[in-house]
Amino acid sequence: MDKTLSDSPDTADPLLEDRYIVPGLVRGLRALAAFSPDRQEMTLADLARELGLSRSAAFRTAYTLAQMGFLLQEPRSKAYSLGPAVLRLGYGYMATRELVELALPEIERLRDETDWSTHLGVRDGDRVLYMLRCPSRLGMGSIVHVGSRLPAAVTTMGRVLLGDVDEQTLIALYRDQGAAPGRSFADIRAQWERDCGAETVEQIGSFEAGIASVAAPVHDMSGRVIAAINATRGTEDSGPIPEEVRAAVRACGHRISALLGGD
Repeated sequence: MDKTLSDSPDTADPLLEDRYIVPGLVRGLRALAAFSPDRQEMTLADLARELGLSRSAAFRTAYTLAQMGFLLQEPRSKAYSLGPAVLRLGYGYMATRELVELALPEIERLRDETDWSTHLGVRDGDRVLYMLRCPSRLGMGSIVHVGSRLPAAVTTMGRVLLGDVDEQTLIALYRDQGAAPGRSFADIRAQWERDCGAETVEQIGSFEAGIASVAAPVHDMSGRVIAAINATRGTEDSGPIPEEVRAAVRACGHRISALLGGD
């Protein structure tokens, strides 16, 4: 073993002085970052020198990344190159960024048309992650911020997103891991059956007292629901959500879907 190299990352690295940092994760990410258009292949010895590790420690890092699809190893030369999992990560980032950039003007337009607060969210397991928020200029509506993660089964955007998953996914999310607080799996499944394929989903006061909400799906070019939008507003009565608001939310969802190449 090369005595000049260590099985551990350089302890003098300021990044590793943070006790919350995971050294193995740092090592793996630095291994991926070492590849470039000018350096598309590296041997194990190259990786060991790049990371300042022994060959055995570099091998464990490369082996782990290869098993997860982030690295590929050429059978004859044994050299490593970036694998398809890296591309999937990059695609996910670019797709999310494109969605936010395309959707923002449209949910601002929806806010201006309705005077309701508007949002865009994506599913994150059994939660809905809020990606955009345009508060009503009237100061009325749900106080939810970008980055909030709310239970999908009890929110309008979450219900829209769950309406596109298959039954096995629904079972894995709720029956296998426990139903949402205060809800049985039978209740969630019955709600899912009603929401599947719905153009809009609406609630009045069932998640936040005094708040009305209506949501619609956003489709990608394959027809899958990749996001949801909604409009929310405080209400003092239990009357139905106005049809013009429901229609505006549907139209906004269609416009964003069209921008993404969907229907």
